[in-house]
Amino acid sequence: MENRRFILAIALILFVWSGFNLLFPTAKKAQQEESLAVSQPEQVKTVLPVREHQVQAAAVVSNDKLPMNSAPERKIKISSDLYDLVFSTEGARLIRAQLNQFKEVNTPDSALVKVIDAETADFGSYGVFGGDGLYLPENLAYSFASEKNEIHLSSTDKTDIVFQATTPDNLRITKTFTFYPDKYYFDLNIKLENLSSSLKKGTINLSIVDKWDDSIKGDRYNFVGAVSFDGEDLFEDAPKDLKEKSKSYGSNILWTSFTTKYFSNIVKPFEGSIKNINISFKNSAVVNTIVSPFSTFDNNVYTFKYEGFVGPRDYELLKETGLSFERIIDLGFFGIIAKPLMTGLKFFYGYLGNFGFSIVLLTVCIKLLFWPLTQKSYSSMKDMQKLQPQMQKLRAKHGKDKQKLNQEMMALYKENRVNPFGGCLPMLVQIPVFFALYQVLLGAIELRHAPFMLWITDLSAADTLISDAFNLSFALGPLPLIMGFTMFLQQKMTPTNMDPTQAKIMMFMPVFFTFIFLSFPSGLVVYWLVNNLLTIAQQYMINRKTA
Repeated sequence: MENRRFILAIALILFVWSGFNLLFPTAKKAQQEESLAVSQPEQVKTVLPVREHQVQAAAVVSNDKLPMNSAPERKIKISSDLYDLVFSTEGARLIRAQLNQFKEVNTPDSALVKVIDAETADFGSYGVFGGDGLYLPENLAYSFASEKNEIHLSSTDKTDIVFQATTPDNLRITKTFTFYPDKYYFDLNIKLENLSSSLKKGTINLSIVDKWDDSIKGDRYNFVGAVSFDGEDLFEDAPKDLKEKSKSYGSNILWTSFTTKYFSNIVKPFEGSIKNINISFKNSAVVNTIVSPFSTFDNNVYTFKYEGFVGPRDYELLKETGLSFERIIDLGFFGIIAKPLMTGLKFFYGYLGNFGFSIVLLTVCIKLLFWPLTQKSYSSMKDMQKLQPQMQKLRAKHGKDKQKLNQEMMALYKENRVNPFGGCLPMLVQIPVFFALYQVLLGAIELRHAPFMLWITDLSAADTLISDAFNLSFALGPLPLIMGFTMFLQQKMTPTNMDPTQAKIMMFMPVFFTFIFLSFPSGLVVYWLVNNLLTIAQQYMINRKTA
């Protein structure tokens, strides 16, 4: 095979691969639908102990103060440094979850992020209702023992918030939320007591409800919608698909959620609390419902356990739950490389206090790591370029005899101790690192509203300095234009064995990447720009040495 054709083939592969991955991130595993029709489900008797907690006395409901479901709705606010949560006693549902450390937009007067913001209790999350014949209305009026409507969490102790109600046919339900002042996750225990002499049968259903608005829909790089996890694979259900058809998953699902680019509402059922999960689109909202096994309730106490998380998609915060919540952050095929890169980025930030400079330093470290490989690659390409006149003579002499031409070419390489593949293979080794860092920088919440320098005030957003100045409808800023120029300069300095026509085709790559990077987060553009500058410096040293 002629060397120039090989080089062109490799370049085209890199071009297509890079473009495809930039335009279309790695797809999730195909969504799997499981048939869950059960005609006569087996009656299962589930008895679980109730966990004991340290409790703030004001928040506990005593069992001798049971309402008869006639009390007016109360809204109970649970506050901490991390969040403000508002519950409605109508269904004991979470109707607002405001994160106190995150702004909606990057302005001083911005409102705070609300992961859950329901106008009425009907759209609240963590509501409970009966199924398969069990009478347990979702809008049941619950009592809350404390006269206070606002409870601030202690700085050290976990706190139980207890709601209780009794149905007209004497089924008592107690919902106990356990909050930790410095955590975004919480426990939920649901205790059922049959106070009557007759058996009650059915299922317990727990739902999280997330309002849907087309303004929050995802893009080609970031998914927004329902995500479920079975221990190995993530299953994404987009709202537009759920409008057409609901989805069901079996008891193998570890957790289910509604997620945006930076924030998630996740719920995990524990053993004995899940038979299947149904995900649907109802009343302009995505509803994830966890259905318990069919049970017969006698005079015993039945407890169903869940873990919830309402907060930022921060890898470390999610991981500390110990429930695989961090897997909601999909780092793609090269996740094994992406995780240490993210760790390194945070490590540098700990010393520099600026994620922009942390990206620069991380890029320098990566470049130094691959310096010997790229040095060998560029030196090999330079050597190949020196052989170009002799290769042209061989093509002219043996152009019609491909076998003879290849033999003479290989002899020429051997005589001059040149590896025809030396210029490409070292470059291919670096591709996984690029795509891993691409995944890290594209959706890292650490970069959200993080400033760098000069006009770059948000590393998670595209550079729009020019767009803002001239009121353009598309993203345009100096940073990606500078990046494109450095890519063009780098390509001009890189030795090539292609003929002029092929070289002109490859010179289109800087234009292509500049166009793509216009809408990319500034953090990713900073990485690419710094990498280009370091490559230019390295190429300059090689060219000067071999001149």
